[in-house]
Amino acid sequence: MKWLLVAVLTTFTIFSAVTQSHLLHGSPVNSLCADLINPANYSCTEHTIQTKDGYILALQRVASSHGPRLQYGPPVLLQHGLFMAGDVWFLNSPKESLGFILADHGFDVWVGNVRGTRYSYGHVTLSETDKEFWDWSWQDLAMYDLAEMIQYLYSISNSKIFLVGHSQGTIMSFAALTQPHVAEMVEAAALLCPISYLDHVTAPLVERMVLMHLDQMVVALGLHQINFRSDMLVKLVDSLCEGHMDCTDFLTSITGTNCCFNASRIEYYLDYEPHPSSVKNIRHLFQMIRKGTFAQYDYGYFKNLRIYGMSKPPEFKLSLIPASLPMWMGYGGTDGLADVIDVEHTLAELPSSPELLYLEDYGHIDFVLGTSAKEDVYKHMIQFFRARRKSSSW
Repeated sequence: MKWLLVAVLTTFTIFSAVTQSHLLHGSPVNSLCADLINPANYSCTEHTIQTKDGYILALQRVASSHGPRLQYGPPVLLQHGLFMAGDVWFLNSPKESLGFILADHGFDVWVGNVRGTRYSYGHVTLSETDKEFWDWSWQDLAMYDLAEMIQYLYSISNSKIFLVGHSQGTIMSFAALTQPHVAEMVEAAALLCPISYLDHVTAPLVERMVLMHLDQMVVALGLHQINFRSDMLVKLVDSLCEGHMDCTDFLTSITGTNCCFNASRIEYYLDYEPHPSSVKNIRHLFQMIRKGTFAQYDYGYFKNLRIYGMSKPPEFKLSLIPASLPMWMGYGGTDGLADVIDVEHTLAELPSSPELLYLEDYGHIDFVLGTSAKEDVYKHMIQFFRARRKSSSW
């Protein structure tokens, strides 16, 4: 009971630190190009797009500066996961980070950053202090943010794109690819830690938060944003990590065991991660865990009737993803979020049979920050992409 009280108070502290915004209306606090990519001697340009519901998002275009470069290769979009942004693809060395590795292999690398992240630009009319700014979940990230990014790349490159997603980025990808107008612009998709179902999550802290209905508690308190980088929470995490708690174990309790993650770099990673998200997004994910469905946000019986015209939210049908769309998936045996049983559920509902890479000892973070991921994961992904463009000269 004492542990339960501490957990509630700690989580309340996390979620209540929402009055301070680390986003500037109209411009991002940081430039991903300037922060991580240009210093590594890679070419990087900043782009912006506006979604149909008014959010202004940042995209970065990355190319290798090593050796002659006459033209861009095939376009590939990298879509990050929950509480992350495009920086996650560049946090390790150029020899270990997927964003740099793809650029070195001649790809036209584009980096997505969803609404609410510190690299995005806010909204055309709303301020980050407005509750309406945070009225979204992953279905909006899929239908608006990702769809608009794909459309933009398609129009710039005048060709179909390769899509890479991790964690929440795969939830967004699955949902977006059920829409024919989106799927027709994608040449192939590579999904790391693929998620469409979450009812077999084994991450201990996530299980406890779901059991305690903490998402419903914060909604009842009228909170809207989750900002782990508020001054209050930064001080709390710093104090916990300085002798009171092993922060590696804390990460394990959220994601599951990671085999190849360099724990000595956690302090460096925390200079960039985590990024903000919305309370509604977390509640939507918790709904997936409780209900075992891959569906739109559940507002409750009466509001569902008003919004959807039915008492339950519509499900996203994986069977609507074109069977002709090539897919590749990498997943791990110790992942506490993208559990093997749930991945198998996803595979059973897809109309095609994706190419699979299963790594028994890999966890959720290993696929994006693992020191051995270049050999274990990325080389297989690149081979998959190259096989789709056999006639190309790159």
